[in-house]
Parts: sequence; C-alpha cells; structure tokens
Amino acid sequence: MKIKTGRGTIGLTLLLAIYSISMVTSLPGLAISPILGKMETVFKHASKLDLQMLESLPSLIIVPFILIAGRLSLIVNKKKLLIAGLAIFFACSIIYPFAKTLTLLLIISALLGIGAGMVVPFSTGLIADYFTGSHRTRQLGIASAINNLTLVLATLLSGFLAGIDWHYSFLVYCFAGISLFFAFYLDDKPPYLTDSQSKTAQSHTAGSSAGFKWPFNLMFFYYFITFVVLTIPFNLSLYMQNLHIGNPGTSGTLISVFFLAITLPGFDITRVISWFKGYTNFISLAAIAAGLILFVFKSNIFLLIIGVVLTGLGYGTMQPIIYDKTARQAANKDATYALSLVMVMNYIAIITYPFILSWITTDTAYFPFVFSLILASVFTVYAYFRKNTPVVGMPNG
Repeated sequence: MKIKTGRGTIGLTLLLAIYSISMVTSLPGLAISPILGKMETVFKHASKLDLQMLESLPSLIIVPFILIAGRLSLIVNKKKLLIAGLAIFFACSIIYPFAKTLTLLLIISALLGIGAGMVVPFSTGLIADYFTGSHRTRQLGIASAINNLTLVLATLLSGFLAGIDWHYSFLVYCFAGISLFFAFYLDDKPPYLTDSQSKTAQSHTAGSSAGFKWPFNLMFFYYFITFVVLTIPFNLSLYMQNLHIGNPGTSGTLISVFFLAITLPGFDITRVISWFKGYTNFISLAAIAAGLILFVFKSNIFLLIIGVVLTGLGYGTMQPIIYDKTARQAANKDATYALSLVMVMNYIAIITYPFILSWITTDTAYFPFVFSLILASVFTVYAYFRKNTPVVGMPNG
C-alpha cells in the first residue's frame, strides 16, 4: 500500500512510524495523575511540592529539550536524534515500576522529560519532511487526532492499572517501545533534500540558521488558545463541585469528552477547511467562545456537555492548522525547528496557567471561565475582520 505525499509516495510501515511518534508526546505526567493521592500514603514524609513535582517535572524538563532537539535537527541526523530520545523514554518506562524511593522517581521523571523533549518536535517535523501541500495538512490533522486520542485512552488505562497496583500505572509509558521499533524504518535523510541541500543543511551551526525567521505570531496564538481551553481540564472539577452539578466522576467524564472533541476534527481537517473556507479561523474561535459562555451562565449538565464539545472542536480544528501554517512558512530544512518553537508553547501554557490565574484571582472555580471567555471573544472578533484571509490548507492558503 502506497500513500501519496505530494512529493511521491511512501509505504504504510513508514506512515505508521510517523504516526507512532504522536502517541508518545501526550504521555508524560499521565501515569502520576491517578496515583497522586496514593503517593501521599506511600511517601508519608514527602512534602506536597515533592509529590506535585512528580507530575509537573517532566513538563518542566520537556520545554528546554524541545528547543534543543529542534535546534539540533538543523545539524544532526534526525533519525538518530529521534531514536535516542525514544530510547531514553522507553528505558524510563521499564525502570519506573521498580522505583521504591521518591528521589529515584523524581530522577526518572527528569530523564523522561529529556527523552520526551527530544521526541516532541518530530511528531510534526517528520510530517513536514515527508508531506507537502494538502497532503501535509491532512496528515498533520491525523497526527493531532492520534495525539489527543492517545491522551484519552492512556488516561483511562493509567487509572485502571493504578487500581491494581500504583507501580503498574507507569506501564502506559511503554507505548514508547512501539514508536522506538518503528523509528528504525525511517529514512536516514529527509526525502526533500538533494545532495547540495544536504550539504547546506549540515553546514549549519547552532548559532547560524541564516534566513530563519521565528514564527512569533503563531507561537503567541498557539499559547493563547491553549491557555484559554486549559480552563476546562484545570477548573471543571471544582466548578461543578461548587455548583453541585454531578459528582467527581461526572467531571472526569466531561474532561474525557472534551479531549475526544479535540480529537475529531483532526481526522479529516481538510474537509473541515473545505466546508468553512475563509471562515475557518473565525468559526473555530467562535466555537471556543460559545462553549465557554455556557459555563459563565452556570448551565445544567446537558449544556455543559455542549460547552466542552464546542470548545474541544474549536481547539481541535485550530491545532493542526497552526502546525500546517508553521511548516509552510519555514524552509524545508527549518520546518522541524520552527514547529518545535510553536509546539513548546503548549507546554509553557500548561506550566504558566496556574501561576497566572493565581496572580489574577483567588477564585479558581468560576472566574477562570469568565477570563477565558473574554480572551476568546477578543480574538474571535479579530478573526471575523480577517475572515477573507485564505486559510492554510486550502489550495490558495
């Protein structure tokens, strides 16, 4: 079976290798979430900060290593760099269940962050290498969907395994072994490079990517929409508790629905763009704002379901479009680096969100939805006045 790339065709095994990378990027921190309560019992003398670091440390470490890996992709063989990152990640997944001390768990978590950071840029960078035009748009959508679907499934699996034994929760990281296996089927040299281009790419140094332009606008925009939608997974449980809507299990279900809604547009993003054309950005942001309005009005459970679905669909549409625009604006050899700069904003948003909200207000249940609605509304209005701008992914985009 051959898959069209816009530059020719590739085999199914190679495509699966590219897809498998997207499975890994959403995993760091997942195994800790369902066992944090158990950790307080296991490590009775540990501080709350120590226990919180188990969950947040991988994300903190990921940020600089995404940037390092993206930069190294200009001068180092991408396949070798990716395999090294996956090998570190997979090794951590094997060691984790045998860790008996909090110190060792923290060390492994730091190493996991290093491995994940080395892998994240290639989840989209490889697609930019192998695909072009509408083929790239479609594949970036599918990769985004796989990433979010893995997040949902791995979260459920992690919780199930934690119910058997808290050590087993870490086994969800073993998904990296699948990615590591397939990584050996990747080409040693990006398919777009001619011999002369290859020499040029390898002549780059860490301080000189001549002509490279940082995608500041896309970096800011990705940070903004991620920050806005994080309000749901970060604050939904407390919001529902304060309004006496449902129970903790209900909020967990709604968060799963939210991530599933993010997943859906990616499976056929080119069709979504063909439906909405120049209105795609506006409609996506309007969906996010409309979803948040339902929370501001303190709605019932049925309207909250609609709210999380609308917000998820809007974000799930914009995510692959931002990746696509980043890849299109960069030169072929710089695409992975440019994408790493944009993708790191997702992790920076996750890290900074609680600090910014705590600085603005002490209300962590209701106000975050009001604040995010205001931000989403401002950008929705801006997108309306730019609705005739060609959307990336369309033939004239």
